[in-house]
Amino acid sequence: MKRIAILVSGRGSNMQAILDARLPVEIAAVVSNNPGAKALDLARARGLPTATVNHRDHPDRAAFDSALAEKLASFRPDLVILAGFMRILTEPFLARFGGRILNIHPSLLPAFPGTDTHRRALEAGVRLHGCTVHFVTPALDHGPIVIQAAVPVLPDDDEQKLAARVLEQEHRIYPLAVRWFAEGKLAIGEGRVRVDEQCVFPQPIISPAASQ
Repeated sequence: MKRIAILVSGRGSNMQAILDARLPVEIAAVVSNNPGAKALDLARARGLPTATVNHRDHPDRAAFDSALAEKLASFRPDLVILAGFMRILTEPFLARFGGRILNIHPSLLPAFPGTDTHRRALEAGVRLHGCTVHFVTPALDHGPIVIQAAVPVLPDDDEQKLAARVLEQEHRIYPLAVRWFAEGKLAIGEGRVRVDEQCVFPQPIISPAASQ
């Protein structure tokens, strides 16, 4: 059974979705850079091991990442999951856990990397928005893509409405991606993720829906 470590900074809604999915994994630890993260309380309530590596206790990003990597390594994870972890990881950290770090981003990458994705999607006038689970690489929000989910952008949408619709899909696809990893259905090669064909169900998405 694969051992999973989850990195969190805040409320941990994606972490909760992964825990609720009852995946065939062992949660080795929930680790946060924020001692006050609500996700830590949720993890403790479920009897999960927790740890804190406070970034404010370290003089720079490199020192924090080194301490975080040592703490994570002590839990021997097969996979590291970023679930609302609000720190950009350095290349030495990523090299240590290369090919074993998953993140979820609230856009259909490579569109709208970085922050303020919902505002930028609305300003761009896109018809579809969504979320992406990807492996983490040094290029911010540009790692190999595992799975994406799209939602329509509606005429009366604002950032909050659109964000809520996207978050529902985040809670659906993140546990699925973790399950595929745990079951050995993912392989990375030449900068792309190959997914077992039994996991893929291609369906066209049209927005606005075209009438016949």
